[in-house]
Amino acid sequence: MSTPNKHSPISPDELNQLDLLRAHRRVHRKHVLTKPPATPEHFLAPPLTTGQRLADRVASTIGSWRFIAIQSSAIAIWITGNVLAGNGAWDPYPFILLNLLLSFQAAYTAPAIMMSQNRQSELDRRHAETDYEINVKAELEIELLHEKIDLMKEQELLALTEAVRSLSFQLDALLQRAPGAAIAAATSAPR
Repeated sequence: MSTPNKHSPISPDELNQLDLLRAHRRVHRKHVLTKPPATPEHFLAPPLTTGQRLADRVASTIGSWRFIAIQSSAIAIWITGNVLAGNGAWDPYPFILLNLLLSFQAAYTAPAIMMSQNRQSELDRRHAETDYEINVKAELEIELLHEKIDLMKEQELLALTEAVRSLSFQLDALLQRAPGAAIAAATSAPR
């Protein structure tokens, strides 16, 4: 576990959270490296059930322009055929059988589409949680880096201050030994 500096902007709770996030990311990376990297979701999503695959297939079929074109063509043929058949039409105007068939279609496809959307929403939520964890971890890591850089600056400043102090003592000692020589050397030095 990380140890906070006495001037640390990161609280012990945040450091604990950072350690947990680091461990969590290590587990994910280890799992990713042991599986083929086909998709980023392969370690997040459990395998699909038959019902979920069917719902996805229904949603992708019904949500396509191909389906709209085929269904529109079928409806146009149905209506045209019934109008041209006149009194012998299998579904005369107002096309009650067509309405019934379209109602059945809507009744069965709407739940399948909702199942597919709910599953996709769950995947999106998991992605958002993962993104949030990564962002929090990055933020805490950056704060730690800032803290380390500040500490290094502080140490460097202390070392420079100590070096200036030491040089000042040496200069004072030289000036006390030979005050005339130091003044002459200082005035003859080029500016």
